[in-house]
Order: sequence, then structure tokens, then C-alpha cells
Amino acid sequence: MSFIEHFADKPESYQRFRPDYPEELFTYLMSLVSSSEVAWDCGTGTGQAAIALAKRFKHVIASDINQRQLDVAPKIANVSYHCWPAEKTTIPDVSVDLITVAQALHWFNFDEFYQEVKRVSKPGGIIAAWSYSLGNISSTVDPIIRRLYVNILGDKYWPKERKFVEEEYCTIPFPFQRISPPAFVINKVVTLQQLLGYLNTWSGVKEYQKQKQQNPVDKITASLQNAWGDIDQPKIMILPIHLLVGKV
Repeated sequence: MSFIEHFADKPESYQRFRPDYPEELFTYLMSLVSSSEVAWDCGTGTGQAAIALAKRFKHVIASDINQRQLDVAPKIANVSYHCWPAEKTTIPDVSVDLITVAQALHWFNFDEFYQEVKRVSKPGGIIAAWSYSLGNISSTVDPIIRRLYVNILGDKYWPKERKFVEEEYCTIPFPFQRISPPAFVINKVVTLQQLLGYLNTWSGVKEYQKQKQQNPVDKITASLQNAWGDIDQPKIMILPIHLLVGKV
């Protein structure tokens, strides 16, 4: 099983626990396009970005290589879901106003995907790709999450592509006319149980489970409970967004 195939495992967890993206991000992207006919959300997963785009575009094409994730994505009249690799689709030439890639670009074959972007984009179309950082909750909770990320999972269980996320997408090739975006963050209200659910969607966690038949999140659960305080009291998790924007 490749790391990408881990995302087919329990896709409902992605829909439930992965963060949504701020409305301000999509409002900004809309300010860059000259037409709101067609958007393509590539690597859509369970459709978080596609649903936001559907409020703004007449038609949204949402594609992912994992059919099981698409199966649990919300069904909306103006969103069409397709199980395609990012690098090869049946989208018509010169037909897309905006291409988005949310927390997925680091998995793609860059050269082949960018050729597909150039094929399907209208002249002057916009591509936006983003990832988000590990996140911050509190001075007591954050070190425990980092211990899971760095000490328990580390290089052995995280995929090599993860380095692009750690480097805040600064080292990903991006052969387009760059546009400097404003800063955006995700503010997600989470209970302790929701945080644990989110941690269990990490590809490094799933790889650890595959190799050792154990859940590494169990190693930090008691510490998180002690650091959290009232486990019924939610907290705000802040995840900085690292955004690439370009004109095709």
C-alpha cells in the first residue's frame, strides 16, 4: 500500500475531522478570476474545498484518485466528482477559470500535473495550491502533538513528500506567473475527541499502524487528557495556511 492509498482508509474520518478552509480564502481567489463558470478542485478528498467553490462557481469539477473518499463527499447539484489521477483527466481543453489544490499538491507528479493545468486552463486562469502547518492549540498541548509528529512518527513513518509541507510549500516547483497572496489561517474549534480523530487521519499515523499493528496516538492520549483540562471544553486550533497562487 502506498502512502496515498492510506487516504482510502476510513474516509468518513477525513470528512468529519479534517479542517475546513476559511471563507476569506475563497473570496480572495474569486477576486483574481475574470469568470466564475468552471472551477477544478484537484485532489479534492472528501470535498472540503469543492463545497466552498460550489457557492461561487456555476460548475465545480472535483477529482481525486481515491474513489472511497469521493463516495463520502457531500453531493451538490453543481459539483461533479471524478476518480482521476491529477495528471490525466478528461476535462476539456481551455475550459477552467480556477484550479485549486488543497493539502494535496505534494503528492502529485509536478511536471505532468502542471502540463494538465496548462491544457485545461483558460488564458489567464488562476491556480492556487495550499497546505497547512501542524497547528497550535496551547503551550501545554502543542508539545505533546509535536512529540507524536517528530519523535514517535519521524522520518520512518512520514512519507518523503511531507517535507514539502514542512517547508511550507516554499520548495515546490511552481512554473506560473506568481501572485503574492495575503496571509490566511484556519481557526478550528475542537474538542479533545475531535483532536484525536484528526490525529488519526495523519498518513504517518496510518503507516505506523500498518507496520507495527499499533496506534501511535494511544502513546500520547493520556498526556493530552492531562494537558487539556476539562475534556468537555473545546479549544481553538490555529493552522497557518501556506498558499501558492499563479496565473497560468
